[in-house]
Amino acid sequence: MMLQETLELVQFAFVVVFSTFLLQCVDYPILFQDRLPFQYSAQNVSRKIALNDAIIPLEQCISHLNGGVIISLLVALFFWLLRIFKVVYHFFQYMEIKSFFSTALKISERDLDNMTWHEVQRRMQEVQREQQMCIHKQELTELDIYHRILRFKNYMVAMVNKSVLPVRLRVPFLGEIVFLTRGLKYNLEMILFWGPWAPFENNWHLKEEYKKISKRKELADLLSKHILWIGIANFVLCPLILLWQILYFFFNYAEVIKREPGSLGARRWSIYGRLYMRHFNELEHELNARLNRAYKLASRYMSIFTSHILTIIAKNVAFFTGSLLAVLVILTLIDEDFLQVDHMLTTITILGMIVAGCRVFIPDEHLVWCPEKLMMSVLAHVHYMPDSWKGNAHTSRVRDEFAQLFQYKAVYLFEELMSPVVTPIVLCFYLRHKALDIVDFYRNFTVEVVGVGDVCSFAQMDIRKHGNPQWMSFGQTEATQYLQAEDGKTELSLMHFTATNPEWQPPLESTAFIANLREQAQKDAEMLHVLQEENPLYYSLHSMSSLGAGYSRLAGSILNPVAQTHGQGLCAPSSDNEASTKTMPNMKGGISHTEGPMHGAGTGLLSSVHPGVLQQVSGAGVLSSPMQMHQHDSNSYVVEAPVQPSAADMSFSALYMHELHHRRCRLRNYGDFHSRTLWNRPASEMPNIQESPHEDDERAEKMPLLEPKLSKY
Repeated sequence: MMLQETLELVQFAFVVVFSTFLLQCVDYPILFQDRLPFQYSAQNVSRKIALNDAIIPLEQCISHLNGGVIISLLVALFFWLLRIFKVVYHFFQYMEIKSFFSTALKISERDLDNMTWHEVQRRMQEVQREQQMCIHKQELTELDIYHRILRFKNYMVAMVNKSVLPVRLRVPFLGEIVFLTRGLKYNLEMILFWGPWAPFENNWHLKEEYKKISKRKELADLLSKHILWIGIANFVLCPLILLWQILYFFFNYAEVIKREPGSLGARRWSIYGRLYMRHFNELEHELNARLNRAYKLASRYMSIFTSHILTIIAKNVAFFTGSLLAVLVILTLIDEDFLQVDHMLTTITILGMIVAGCRVFIPDEHLVWCPEKLMMSVLAHVHYMPDSWKGNAHTSRVRDEFAQLFQYKAVYLFEELMSPVVTPIVLCFYLRHKALDIVDFYRNFTVEVVGVGDVCSFAQMDIRKHGNPQWMSFGQTEATQYLQAEDGKTELSLMHFTATNPEWQPPLESTAFIANLREQAQKDAEMLHVLQEENPLYYSLHSMSSLGAGYSRLAGSILNPVAQTHGQGLCAPSSDNEASTKTMPNMKGGISHTEGPMHGAGTGLLSSVHPGVLQQVSGAGVLSSPMQMHQHDSNSYVVEAPVQPSAADMSFSALYMHELHHRRCRLRNYGDFHSRTLWNRPASEMPNIQESPHEDDERAEKMPLLEPKLSKY
């Protein structure tokens, strides 16, 4: 970490100095041979020009610096010095952390990469019991440790979930877009958490005035004023930041684009997507592991949507440019002096880049995927999906919305380049008007935890306070619409935390929710052989079976008696297990990047459906065994990565909970539809018309008949 920050300092200095050198210290007319150096005479005019001839002496270069360059260098020097102080501060912090790990936790730096976070956390709890690091409580729970690490991150996730932050903007001719760049995110975190005017007094305590409703208006006006000043500062620094962005991205990506022009057509998870799909109390390595597993599946889903017009154009452009490139390459092979023709090497390079770029828009005609099946496979890893996507994965609307989470790298670079211009606009004209909402959010969703400090109440994962009745918490939550987390964030985060921290003891309401969910899964498991077509457990296991060979055998150990007598359903997996095996990425970063414990007894939904299933499959070499080689054909092999128990359990839980949620929503919509029929229409629409004198009495007798059906599920 220190090495990375130090090299970033060197990178910053290199970009600034090298850019100044190219701008001020190179005589380009001499370099391009538009004129000869002064020391050349008529006798040696044929001598080749050396690179030193085009470099202006240092003293002369410095004396010719103009005012704009000098101001830019001074600002760059100021920010560089600030970053030096930050690196020095982090150095002492890292030294303290290293001392704590080696002295208290007995973990050496060499062993850290081969140790799971679960083991590190267990040792921290043991040290707390022995040495009382936190004097306010006897023991630290797993949730306490996560709260300390992810205090501000949980607030950000909750604010995005409740649409407090203005990340969705309406742009003329483009409609609604999502805009959240690194620069905007940096400004938001500075305003909300650690800046000089931030609502937080320190790293663990919210200012007391933000907890008083009587000061909400005053604080909102003050926060709005601070946001305005920060936006104005961004406007003033916009030219310099934009110049830095252009230079940095040029030096960082120019060679990559030249070598692999198609890399701009690759995709990446957007910053907004990472916040939208992040659970409460989820560490960075846990989030990265999930998104890495979903990457290839998401790429396959996005590759389904192709424009026939764009494909035809790309094929024809590739044909014409490829023909020209082939002729130029052949002429170069015949006589290498052909490259000495003016701009010939540049022409060959540009033609090659165009051909490579066109290939990105030409799909593989032999690949056929089922959109709905792929979307369910992606959901198994990312865990979040809007309700409107269910059954509409084949539509361009869902594709466009998913592209906001999984964007082209070219779109990411464009947004980052435009960030210095757009960020001050967002701060001054969008975020400033959200000041009152932000103040209310801090007051309503901040709780004080003994030994931890002030944390976001959503991060408590309390079903009673923030649960959603449509996510199997019916009758267990008192939350209004304002207090509910959207998209089942509370319920899914709770299941994820219990899967990665099986020793953690949830609150009573959360424990009851998990118990009810396990009971529902057990009931569905008992009915697999009777009501397969209407069984949410069957569809969840069937979707999980397409994630890879390990997942397939795991689901097959439960579904096998049923699957032998029934088909695999529509949109069966293509290329059988070989193709799905390729979607399993290798574990990057060693054991330290593992989610949850390496071996566990299994306390999730899978174990409740089939007790001991994780241990049985693990013993068969699917879950915890080393990577295995499976023969793909007679000449090649495919590497199968092991499946982690907690990841498999959470993938199934996400699929099953979403299936239950969608069925509950359909049942609710069914009730709404029948409540608006002609013989049972709302009085607000036709207040003075009754079909019979006793219509009101009849409605009162009929309506209760719908209630048991809605409350059964």
